[in-house]
Amino acid sequence: MDYPDLSALPPGAREIAEERSALNVYRMVFHSPALAPDLVRLGDAIARGALPHPLRELAVLRVGHVYGAPYEVHHHERIARGLGLDEAAVAAAGTGSPQGLPAEQAAVLALTDRLLERHGLTDADRTRALSFLTVEQLSDLVLTVGFYQLVCTYLNAFEVTTEGERTPG
Repeated sequence: MDYPDLSALPPGAREIAEERSALNVYRMVFHSPALAPDLVRLGDAIARGALPHPLRELAVLRVGHVYGAPYEVHHHERIARGLGLDEAAVAAAGTGSPQGLPAEQAAVLALTDRLLERHGLTDADRTRALSFLTVEQLSDLVLTVGFYQLVCTYLNAFEVTTEGERTPG
């Protein structure tokens, strides 16, 4: 599918789209000019959230792998490594196997899989999570998983690729 003509967007949406136009996901999502600006803002808020950023990226990568979203995995592997996730953690996001990971990373993988499989958490899951996360961090984890399910579904539905992207600046 072709990308929308960003110059034809309403002014507020056009400014946000042009700021983000280096990445194809942002270009494509502006086929929905009324929704895209708030979607972008929500993504930005998730990036600033209380969940420790390496744990956030581990969850994002797991969602990307489970959803078979190569665009998402491509970008978030780079981000994850930049935030200090090692190759074992990056690989574990692909397999879901927590073998050899620190307890918190293993738990985040398990919680992410639970959310993806069951669409919720049990009392035992919440208790386990709250042994190392605050309620705010757990809430951010759940919102992160849900947000990236949406993003991955969108990427897959529109077959967004990295072709023609520029390095964000």
